[in-house]
Amino acid sequence: MQLKQSPLSDFLRSIFTLINKIASMFNVIISPTMYLIGRDREKLIYNYDYFRRSSLELVAEELSERGISGSVAELGVFRGDFAQCINCLFPKQKLYLFDTFEGFSNKNFKSESNSSWIDQDFSNTSVELVLKKMKYPDNCIVRKGFFPETAKGLENEEYIFVNIDADLYEPIYEGLKYFYPRLKKSGYIFVHDYNASSAYNGVKKAVKQFSEENDISFFPLSDQLGSVVFVK
Repeated sequence: MQLKQSPLSDFLRSIFTLINKIASMFNVIISPTMYLIGRDREKLIYNYDYFRRSSLELVAEELSERGISGSVAELGVFRGDFAQCINCLFPKQKLYLFDTFEGFSNKNFKSESNSSWIDQDFSNTSVELVLKKMKYPDNCIVRKGFFPETAKGLENEEYIFVNIDADLYEPIYEGLKYFYPRLKKSGYIFVHDYNASSAYNGVKKAVKQFSEENDISFFPLSDQLGSVVFVK
């Protein structure tokens, strides 16, 4: 849906263009367009990572309308902010939370070619902190530890949405190897940080390798740190 061409619509476009140009100086983007879809939006989507959260909301709505059922998951939970959105938007699905909940290990760091962000060990979290954020905590299944060991026993699980935000090459590559074959047709996988700075070069390496080895396409999402999306 688009605004009809009129002096008013042209004026509104020019105003929002100007606002966005000013806001971009502060690394903020303001987008009014999704108000036009004609329904209430989930308030959790309105934060600095609006485009990723808004895309998640539309994915959840699409899967619900098509009656596609299965579990959802996040690999790389940290403090649970995006997991909170997944839990809210998929109120009837089991949500698997894969994370060490203790940050990175030295083994992980040594496997990466770029350690310029080694001060970000992501240890400032806990299972309790994450679960307190969930609207439907009873739906959450915590798989604490290192992936893919934490996926043992879930060989027959089927997923409709997965978010991979593990930052490092090895868990991302292993995550794609585990989740994609278990993704139901029309399901989605988001991989965060693909187009972020070179500090996350393991993300791009893992995504490209998995894509090329399996002849599977993906498309980039224009969110805060450049996610990519796989669709089954």
